[in-house]
Order: sequence, then structure tokens, then C-alpha cells
Amino acid sequence: MLNTLKLLLPALLPSWRFFDFIAPSPRIQFALLDSVDDVSAEWVLFRPRPASLSFAQMLGRMVWNPWWNESLFVISCAERIIECPSQHSEDEILKRIHRELDEDIVSVNGVARYLQFRLVMVQRVADALQEELVFHSRIQSLDAVIK
Repeated sequence: MLNTLKLLLPALLPSWRFFDFIAPSPRIQFALLDSVDDVSAEWVLFRPRPASLSFAQMLGRMVWNPWWNESLFVISCAERIIECPSQHSEDEILKRIHRELDEDIVSVNGVARYLQFRLVMVQRVADALQEELVFHSRIQSLDAVIK
């Protein structure tokens, strides 16, 4: 009986220690390129968090928030790339960036035909945020991105 209670107790009263340690957070930035040789200095943050949310929006997000769930998946792919780079994770991120590209962004950039993303680790050091570039994806044609 005591062993059963020991097994059941963590399910009834879960621990709030989800993580072994807290690591820097990866951010995904992308650039639209005119050619394969183009070196873009204009990197755009992919899925930036909103500056503020109303109380109704917060309540709604507690019930239904598929966009955030997918964002967590994309961050998981970024973390996997940092630990052990794989084409699958890179393809998943490229696919989601391509899907969300707005025609306005493409037209502002001109004749952008290629897409590349990079991963930047952000961590707080004292009172400032410090960024470290850790990964550049391959340059992918916008026509060839897996849809």
C-alpha cells in the first residue's frame, strides 16, 4: 500500500521543477536575400512576442493558442539544431518562416528569391541582454522551400 501511495503522490502533487537548468534562450531571425552571394544585414525576428496583451486575450490564450504551441515546436527545433544539427529541424523552421512570409515583406525587399535564418542565443548578463550568434542555416530558394 505504501509503494502505491509513493507512486500516486507525484501524480496528485506534481513537482514544479520542470527543468534541470536554465539555459540561454534561442531566437530565430531570418533574412530575405536577392542572390546566394548576398550578405544581408537586415535580419528580422521570427514571431516576436507581442508588447502587451489585454486581459481578454490572456484568458483566450489559456484556452486556445495553437500559434503558441507551434512556436514552442519551432523553439524545440532550434534547440535541437544547437545540440545536434539536423536537416529535419532546419527544414521545419524554414517551412514555417516561408509559410508566414507576407507579400509586403517580400515586395519591400525587392526581388528576394532566397531565405536564410540564423539562431541567436540571448541571455541576461547583469542588467543587459547579451546575444551570441550560434548557427546560420543554408541559403534556400523561396521556390524550393518545402510547403
